[in-house]
Amino acid sequence: MSEALDVDVAVCGAGPVGLALAAFLVRRGVAGERIVLVDGKSLGQAISDPRSIALSWGSVQLLEEVGAWPLAATPIHQIHVSRRGQLGRSLMDRHEHGLPALGYVTRYGAVVDALARAAERAGVAVLRPARVASFDEQGEGVELRLDDGRTVKARVAVQAEGGVFGQQDDKSRRRDYEQTALIARVTVSQPAVHRAFERFTDEGPLALLPQDDGDGHQYALVWCMRPERAASVLELGDDGFLAQLGEAFGARLGRFTAVSPRVAFPLGLNAEARASARTVAIGNAAQTLHPVAGQGLNLGLRDAAVLARELGRGVDSSAIGKFMDARAQDRTLTIGVTDAMARAFIGGGPLQPLLGLGLAALDVVKPARMLLADLMMYGRR
Repeated sequence: MSEALDVDVAVCGAGPVGLALAAFLVRRGVAGERIVLVDGKSLGQAISDPRSIALSWGSVQLLEEVGAWPLAATPIHQIHVSRRGQLGRSLMDRHEHGLPALGYVTRYGAVVDALARAAERAGVAVLRPARVASFDEQGEGVELRLDDGRTVKARVAVQAEGGVFGQQDDKSRRRDYEQTALIARVTVSQPAVHRAFERFTDEGPLALLPQDDGDGHQYALVWCMRPERAASVLELGDDGFLAQLGEAFGARLGRFTAVSPRVAFPLGLNAEARASARTVAIGNAAQTLHPVAGQGLNLGLRDAAVLARELGRGVDSSAIGKFMDARAQDRTLTIGVTDAMARAFIGGGPLQPLLGLGLAALDVVKPARMLLADLMMYGRR
């Protein structure tokens, strides 16, 4: 067996959050050769991932800092929020914030590719494909044994591989929303250029994010509904699926004319601020969120930036404690707001008209709208 690899920081998971952490660590003074990432997928598999993701303006600034921006992405200039079957809506606009965009829509694989290049330029080693079989936390560090027989000794180990809800160990704060998200790409006949939509229905939110492939008619769809209905909708042919989607969303974008193959996954909240003297979880490994408002990856990138800042001041156990303190407010607020939004608009009942009026009030009361948009773009600062 080869000699153990000795590093300062071992990062388990080379997705966007893990890769961003490595790049930030080098920016904060940790030598690239003193960092290692471990991931179960090949880089080719990760880069080919076609899933669409929304990056907030704050996340774009973080990617730019480590040389992972610009990349192929569609800007969001406006976000239209509404409640199906109720009066009231709210419209957030980039001009209110003096920004070129509120955020951007891109492919998961494109973000991984850009961050992997940044980590490579920084001299960070990535062990692929390999998985951590066991952790052994000791007084001055952590020993990681990989499934291929290799061993890594690190002063600090970071868990940045979270998986999806339903395939995770239960954390202290867990809620099954009893929803399934249907993911696809759709084509519309009358696009609203650079406008994203968040439409709340009785069964869950329906998001359409502009993702331009050249003609401006393409949107990324995230449609949340009850699991039994999701199973039924998934069995429909393209025409039947598009008809159901049109009924749920309405005619703001004209007709839905085409749809890609669909995938589905269960939704839930699974969060816990996990840390020990030498280990810490960030991103999806610390908090798996409902996709409403698209905050999961953005929250994880903020985790990575702050953890790198603290470890850059000294790779020791005190840095983990300082990170946990620094991230507590942003994590708590973002998790709370996302959880409330995921649950508040579901179902019927007498409160639904009031929630519709709340959206209308949000559109009129500029300070409240600005505050919400600021939270979605930057988190709790």
